[in-house]
This record gives sequence, C-alpha cells and structure tokens, in this order.
Amino acid sequence: MWKRTRNRNRIKAREAAAAQPRLPWRAIGRGLAVGGAAFATLCVVFWALDQPIRTVQVTGRFQHVTPQRIERVVAAQVRGRGLLTVDVAAVSRAIGAIPWVDAVSVAREWPHGLSVRVVEQVAAARWGRDGLVNGNGVRFATGVSHFPAGLARLSGPEGSEAEVTQRYLAMQRRMRPAGLTLTALRLDARGAWQLELANGIAVRLGRSQVDERFDKFMTAALRIVEQRAADISYVDMRYTNGFAIGWKAGASHA
Repeated sequence: MWKRTRNRNRIKAREAAAAQPRLPWRAIGRGLAVGGAAFATLCVVFWALDQPIRTVQVTGRFQHVTPQRIERVVAAQVRGRGLLTVDVAAVSRAIGAIPWVDAVSVAREWPHGLSVRVVEQVAAARWGRDGLVNGNGVRFATGVSHFPAGLARLSGPEGSEAEVTQRYLAMQRRMRPAGLTLTALRLDARGAWQLELANGIAVRLGRSQVDERFDKFMTAALRIVEQRAADISYVDMRYTNGFAIGWKAGASHA
C-alpha cells in the first residue's frame, strides 16, 4: 500500500513538472547573442563618429566681438570631448554669456567640426552711466567705457529699462521728422519723466498723462521751440491748460 502511494506521488510530480511551461532557452540565447552583436556594432559606430573636434567655423558680422574670443570659449567647452559627446547647448550658453552677443546657433559639422553662427547686439541707447540697452530694452552690457557715437542716454529705476527704452524709441520717431533729436530720457524714482533735446532744451512731462503731454508739446510748443531754441532753457508741460517756458538769462520773452 505504501509503495503504491509513493509511486502515484512520483507520477503526479512528473506530470506536474511536464505541465509547467518551459523557458525557450535556445531562443533567449540567440536573442542575447544578436543583442550583444548589435550593441557592439553601435559602440563601434559611436566610436567611429565621435571623432575629435578639429575645426570651428565662426560666422557673423562682428564689430564688438572677435571670432578669436568665440573660438577660445568653444575650445574650453569641447576639451576632451568628441563630436557626438560635446554638449552643444552648453557651448551655445557659454558663447551667449559674452557681452555684445545677442543670438547663437551651434551645429555639428561632420566629420570633425563645429559650425558657430553669432548675431551681435545692436545698441539702441546708453543706460545710466556705463550700460547699454538694445531695442527691446534689455540691458546687455555694463561697465562700458567707450560708447558708440550718437546714442541717447536713458535712465530709470532698476527694472524700468524696457519701459524707458520703448518710450524713447516712440518719442524719437515722432521727433525725427521735425528735425529734433532726443539725447536723454529720464524716469526718476517718483515716476516723473523728463527728456532732453540735442539743442539743450529740457522738456518736463511729469508723472501723469505723459503721452498726452508729449503730444501737446509736439503740436503746441514745438513751433516756439523751433523759433527760439537758443533762448529756451526748459519747457514745462505739466499744466492742465497750457505749458510754461523757462527762458535763459538775458533772453527776450517777446
């Protein structure tokens, strides 16, 4: 009786083992072999393509940035890296940190080079004592000792660069047909605006209705300014029903 039970258990164990799904070891082995070969091929291809960077082609119109400086920045970024492993975004950011650089594009040039295109900033005006802003009102340089000729000087509280620049450009467009040149525009800490003309006349616009007061200057006060520029020190547009003129010492008010 004991032997029969033991035999039945053995038979059941064999049947249960046979019923278990068997792993396709051969297929797995073939897959691993194919995968390993593919990986090895990829490594070889990657090694073949990741060649040392030997040339850097820099293009753009340069006045304030030299191609040699850009090449030095690129060299510091690509040291020890190949054409595939170089971080193109990091190279672009490093070049973009150079003063006077506005936009940068960096591309791989097979088999051994990088192509770098740089667009310089265009200064729209000076900012404060030693800064420059572009046409979007972005202060892109500070500590400047030599300024491009003919730039107006703008100033205002920290963070007001865009507002002051936009107003300056709009005013200058209005004045140019009248033969006037805006040389300075200031926004003080109280929010009051004052502009200065190339003929030395200051125009006070105050804190409110700035655009309306500027329009009134262009339509009502401009004729007197054109006729008596040498005798006028300032024009005060902060009056509701008119404006006031500050005459230079000794000037006739007639």
